[in-house]
Amino acid sequence: MNLRNNVQLIGNLGNDPMVKEVNNSKVANFSVAVSDYYKDKATD
Repeated sequence: MNLRNNVQLIGNLGNDPMVKEVNNSKVANFSVAVSDYYKDKATD
C-alpha cells in the first residue's frame, strides 16, 4: 500500500532544502517563512 500526504505551504524558503535517503525513501528538510498572524477577538 502506498500512502501519501499532500500539503501546500505558501511562503519563502529560509535556506536550500536538504534531501537525504532514509529506508529507500527520500526525505527533505527545509524552513519556511510566512507572514500570517491570528488575533484572538475574545482576549483583545
